[in-house]
Amino acid sequence: MLRIRSLRWEYGSVLPSEIRFHFAPEETEWFNQYKKSLATYMRAIGGDEGLDITQDMKPPKSLFIEVRCLKDYGEFEIDDGTTVLLKKNSQHFMPRWKCEQLIRHGILEHVLS
Repeated sequence: MLRIRSLRWEYGSVLPSEIRFHFAPEETEWFNQYKKSLATYMRAIGGDEGLDITQDMKPPKSLFIEVRCLKDYGEFEIDDGTTVLLKKNSQHFMPRWKCEQLIRHGILEHVLS
């Protein structure tokens, strides 16, 4: 169960299909229950909007990063209301915390200069 829990922290609330394929039904149920419990806890500690404790597992060196889009994703809204079109091979300078989930899911990659 520790490995399944660590997958939630590594990949987020939606696991890649190649990982889910290898789960037994009981493991899938346990993952879903853990995911719900974690979401309930994060909503409880963060006031009106909740607090995503799965982000920024290490302190960031900068608040914004340059990213390259690896797949066509469509429009993506940033907190200030700006909409960014994430199209394959496009590059953007975006807030790190908004990009981390997309990086984990293989939609964006961090461009290191």
